[in-house]
Amino acid sequence: MALQVVEKPGTKTGGIAADRLRSLVERIERLEEERKALGSDIKDIYAEAKSAGFDVKVLRQLIRIRKQEPADVEEQETLLDVYRRALEM
Repeated sequence: MALQVVEKPGTKTGGIAADRLRSLVERIERLEEERKALGSDIKDIYAEAKSAGFDVKVLRQLIRIRKQEPADVEEQETLLDVYRRALEM
């Protein structure tokens, strides 16, 4: 017969507040589910963009660029231009 441990709310087990731990784990689980749903929504939007004739690879690049600071983008574009000229592209 297995020993069953019953915890009361607020009870500490091994120095850990079980109710606080449970709350944190449940919040993380909810956020993970939300992230999964958002990922699915984003995938649907990319599919919509593709069906509208947009290049998804380029859209992903644009989104990555828009997250950066304008000065960083300008520096990268300048370096890209310098490298292209060096390679006579």
